[in-house]
Amino acid sequence: MIAHRLGLAAVRSATKPNVFFSQNIPRMVLASAMSTSQARPVSTQKLSWEEGQQVLVNQRLNRPVSPNLGIYKIEQTWFGASAWTRITGCVLSGTAYVYFTAYLVSPLLGLHVESAALASGFAALPFVVKGAIKFALAFPFTFHFINGIKHLVYDLGIGFAKSQIKRGEAALWISSFIGGGYLAFGL
Repeated sequence: MIAHRLGLAAVRSATKPNVFFSQNIPRMVLASAMSTSQARPVSTQKLSWEEGQQVLVNQRLNRPVSPNLGIYKIEQTWFGASAWTRITGCVLSGTAYVYFTAYLVSPLLGLHVESAALASGFAALPFVVKGAIKFALAFPFTFHFINGIKHLVYDLGIGFAKSQIKRGEAALWISSFIGGGYLAFGL
């Protein structure tokens, strides 16, 4: 009932003159000026499959090669902190995937991957091997962690000057090696 009355009220108000528009303006002119349809003069032509493929081949030949490696300065981008963050992230996640997959399939294969077996096996290793394994896990973690903080600082708009970037990258590498060494040998 309310919707019916609302519809009737809308129809009645549409027939009354509006305060903002003059009565001298024809309603058709207003309606044509407020058109919501679009007309775009586009012509298309039917092509055979071979002609369509030839058009695609020609478009691909005109496409620029991306990335154009000639525009980069190798000393600025070659294995920079951004690439190493991706590498360390892949190492950390890859190690986790390998361990959890081994833990999952170990009962099927008769392997012992529980904590007690891993701890006793790790304790039997020589000190240098233990340190190397721990550093191989600790360095990617500290590098990824510290560089993540550096990128959060970048998100604040701080540290974009070239000298700040160089100092930040040097501090990143030094603190990552120190942090990795502390986690591997200090704990």
